[in-house]
Amino acid sequence: MPRCTPRTTLDRLRTPRRFPRFLKAASICVLVAGLLSPLTQAAAAGGAAASAANDYCGGQCSDILPPGENGNATLAQILLNQVFGTQPDHAEDQLGPYSNLAAGYSTLTDDKINTFFNDASFGVASDQVASTTKPGGRTDVTIVRDKKSGVPHITGTTRYGTEYGAGYAAAQDRLWLMDVFRHVGRGQLTSFAGGAPSNQGLEQEFWRNAPYTEADLQTQIDSATANAGARGTQALADANAYIDGINAYIDASDSGRYFPGEYVLTGHKDAITNAGTIDHFKLTDLVALASVIGALFGSGGGGEVNNALSLLAAQSQYGVTEGTKVWESFRERNDPEAVLTVHNGESFPYATKPDTAQGEALPDAGTVAQEPLVYDRTGSAATAKATGTSAAAAATSLSSARRGMSNALVVSGKATASGHPIAVFGPQTGYFAPQLLMLQEIQGPGLSARGASFAGLSMYVELGRGQDYSWSATTSGQDIIDTYAVELCQDDYHYLYHGTCTAMDKVERTNSWKPTTADSTAAGSYRMQVYRTKYGPVEYRATVGGKKVAYTTLRSSYMHEADSIIGFQMLNDPDYVKSPGTFQSAVQHINYTFNWFYADSAHTAYYNSGDNPVRASGVDAEFPVWAQAAYEWRNWDPATNTAAYTPPSAHPNSVDQDYYISWNNKQAKDYTTAPWGDGSVHRGNLLEDRVKKLVAAGGVTRSALTRAMADAALADLRAEDVLPKLLQVVRSSPVTDPTAAAAVTKLSDWVTAGARRKETSAGSKTYADADAIRILDAWWPLMVKAEFAPGLGTDLYTAFTANLPVDESPSAAHGPTGAHAGSSFQYGWWSYVDKDIRAVLGQSVQGGLAQKYCGGGSLSGCRDILISTLKTAAGLTAAQVYPGDDQCSAGDQWCADSIVQRALGGIKHGRITWQNRPTYQQVVEYTSHR
Repeated sequence: MPRCTPRTTLDRLRTPRRFPRFLKAASICVLVAGLLSPLTQAAAAGGAAASAANDYCGGQCSDILPPGENGNATLAQILLNQVFGTQPDHAEDQLGPYSNLAAGYSTLTDDKINTFFNDASFGVASDQVASTTKPGGRTDVTIVRDKKSGVPHITGTTRYGTEYGAGYAAAQDRLWLMDVFRHVGRGQLTSFAGGAPSNQGLEQEFWRNAPYTEADLQTQIDSATANAGARGTQALADANAYIDGINAYIDASDSGRYFPGEYVLTGHKDAITNAGTIDHFKLTDLVALASVIGALFGSGGGGEVNNALSLLAAQSQYGVTEGTKVWESFRERNDPEAVLTVHNGESFPYATKPDTAQGEALPDAGTVAQEPLVYDRTGSAATAKATGTSAAAAATSLSSARRGMSNALVVSGKATASGHPIAVFGPQTGYFAPQLLMLQEIQGPGLSARGASFAGLSMYVELGRGQDYSWSATTSGQDIIDTYAVELCQDDYHYLYHGTCTAMDKVERTNSWKPTTADSTAAGSYRMQVYRTKYGPVEYRATVGGKKVAYTTLRSSYMHEADSIIGFQMLNDPDYVKSPGTFQSAVQHINYTFNWFYADSAHTAYYNSGDNPVRASGVDAEFPVWAQAAYEWRNWDPATNTAAYTPPSAHPNSVDQDYYISWNNKQAKDYTTAPWGDGSVHRGNLLEDRVKKLVAAGGVTRSALTRAMADAALADLRAEDVLPKLLQVVRSSPVTDPTAAAAVTKLSDWVTAGARRKETSAGSKTYADADAIRILDAWWPLMVKAEFAPGLGTDLYTAFTANLPVDESPSAAHGPTGAHAGSSFQYGWWSYVDKDIRAVLGQSVQGGLAQKYCGGGSLSGCRDILISTLKTAAGLTAAQVYPGDDQCSAGDQWCADSIVQRALGGIKHGRITWQNRPTYQQVVEYTSHR
């Protein structure tokens, strides 16, 4: 029987009001009783512990991944969860420890780390074995699960058996989620899981940028494996074995009737007769899955049309010369005050501003129109909510402000108490139920690793540890996407390619849905349509110099979603990765845009991956260029979408720097990233300031570095790095207005206390300094607009906010992450405010804005604006600042910030207090090396 988590442990989400009445009726007990018998799948605990002779971490490797390892639930378990709040085993047991770090980090010591993390040592002690499974009855692989967290420890005696076990374990833990995302990648989610607006938005967001046919998916498999020699052959064999394991579990769970209950609730299976099918997986499903993950976290660039629009607005406001200067100052391509990951002064020029731009194809004013994606809407697809969701999905997919999350803190052994490097790092992949990632240990011929992998792609550990090293990644965001203006000919669906009028390729998806138990959205349908050119999919249409054009986006990883498999294979191979150099060599085979970090017992390392195209001389990566041979990527072959790429030495890289930090900040001097906002204030500063201080003092320990991460996770970036300067302006003369004076006192006291968004005590659900937090949340957007809009003008101010959102507070639903997502303060105008206010105060500013904006540059005028907007903000009630949503009542500040595990299946979890930290996280310190 599934366990019941006490309601005092977590703030339990309510049963949805729309949950079908029959599930709440007394007859549920009869239904549950009839479904409970097939729940047990694994043999009883037994067998000896796996050998850990290959583990060089000395018990000092830890990890955590909320909410829990078990992401599958039978229909009975879903019903019990929805009605009584019970949780399947290991569905939620990592959520509490993860959440509790927010209150417990200040007193953290090394011996308490595994109170908040799992022991990530290899193997399972014999008295900690919860179950042992021989998947498919095979004798060459065993899946052992531990009692504490239920993580699968896969040990194989053959390579095939090992990968078969990895596929089986993945399906045990994430089958429904894997099925969801293979349909997302194909643009077919609504037909599979229902037509809820969120499902419509999800499939539209990803299919717009990766509109692949089945033949395209197979071509990518063939290309990735054929071009990688023996490793490519092995990767194909591994993937086939992995697929076989997934399908073996599908068959076993179907016949045993313990498959995920979502298949019943969405109409794919019948709970009584077991009629219906769960489709087997195939290799092309893995490519579809990879395309979603790559688009989410590893595809930097885009946004060139938005850049062009804001440049034109700046030139309209100020004239061409001054407008361009203003635009460049807000773009902050290479800001000298930006926090850097490689901070030793080494330069890695990429996507820098050319002296004289060549081939630019800026649109004529007022002619840009976004290319429609959705056609022939019927039923619920034609509602205002559905069309609004489509608009939001399009804005997200076309923006350069990618979901760049994740952080890393890595300290060289020169500054640690033990003399061994220490790392605290991991990806911020959002919060979902089940989680997108899953934990596993995999041991077999040529494979030895433990860590996290994206569900459905876990033939290798993607982030984690090997025998004597650990690695992790953050999203980097350098520009591997360019926008081309293809000149139209004949009609709107033909374009000039090297002087020849060429037909565009039209790719379509028609989806329809009807209400199900899981999704009561009324019946509806639509058709998605993308026109593709040799220069990529069409995203906009416009005129340039009076000529009709289509703007297309070309991504270097387009049609190469599977190529990175070789790099991950290498990371899992103990005979390949033995040093910083071999680690860097491995991640050079990953074509997505990531920052990679490494630590062993003696060394640390960093490398920035991605296929960075070599652009034609004079091409400015910020703006659209003409689709002509002179402006194409060097050696570009449209048949394969391959080109010349910058060599590994040109990518930011380093070995044994005194420390590394990354929170999606600028990588190195002269290395331009596509998203805006790499200026004087960035959330990377929250890590930089803390780690730099620790390193200067020396004697760093695992707990000390974890405390630094956890403290930064509760910090309000605006309050810590910008608010003191704002208060300096306000206090440049006595504050006589009582409302403003009271607000200033509250804000000042909060800054003195540390500027954290932290509960008064564990579980209180009330912030210390709650009034100050409310005031700043209300003040920031009012203040920014009052500071900049008068000088920039409405059109330019609006255009710049399309390039970079004004704010991303934890409760903000308007930022790239949405609400209740944890990740905060990545995108915002904090650097602009910082530079402008310092200029008004007469302080030194490197790389300042082209003009002074606050109060027209007058200190007294700026002070008047700040006080006026502060008074307005202070007068807003909590209900006005936090208006409530489907999770929280109006005025509930803590709830507005809280993290929600967004349900992608039938199991729901409680809210946890806000933390701005990785979803999956490691704390590691190796004691020895092979």
